[in-house]
Amino acid sequence: MALTNSKPKIAIVYASATGHTERLTEMIVDASVSQGLQPEIFPVKEFDLKELLRYDIVVVGTYTWMNGEIPRQLHSLFEAIEQQSGDLVTGVFGTGDRCFATYCGAVDLFRDMLHAKTQLAATLKVEQMPSAEDRLRCDAFMNSVWRKYSQHVENLVAAKP
Repeated sequence: MALTNSKPKIAIVYASATGHTERLTEMIVDASVSQGLQPEIFPVKEFDLKELLRYDIVVVGTYTWMNGEIPRQLHSLFEAIEQQSGDLVTGVFGTGDRCFATYCGAVDLFRDMLHAKTQLAATLKVEQMPSAEDRLRCDAFMNSVWRKYSQHVENLVAAKP
């Protein structure tokens, strides 16, 4: 992590089966840009896991598969992040359907791992296709991610002798 005044390197990595999570990703990107951030956006199949350490912030977008499971295409990303040392600032968002017993279960599974292995900033769950009302929630989500990153950098600088 670079301790400079430059903008952080942000990756937004997502998987979408129905288009709902892809639409939510677009809203998260818009919220990032409105805060002056410049995220790089990747469908998970286009994200090179070897590049994970290049980023200061990684935000994961997921849908929930079957009975609350992480989609198969996100398993490698989950495992790669799980190997992190704790300096990575993260957030997770996703879409789900309340008619299933485990609403947005993949978000919860990512959240629990990210909380243990990274500097988790925020989570966001949206019912099916995001609507215009979810825009404010996306703004708040990215604001939390930015604040967590800023606080983390301040703590690292203060800890230096």
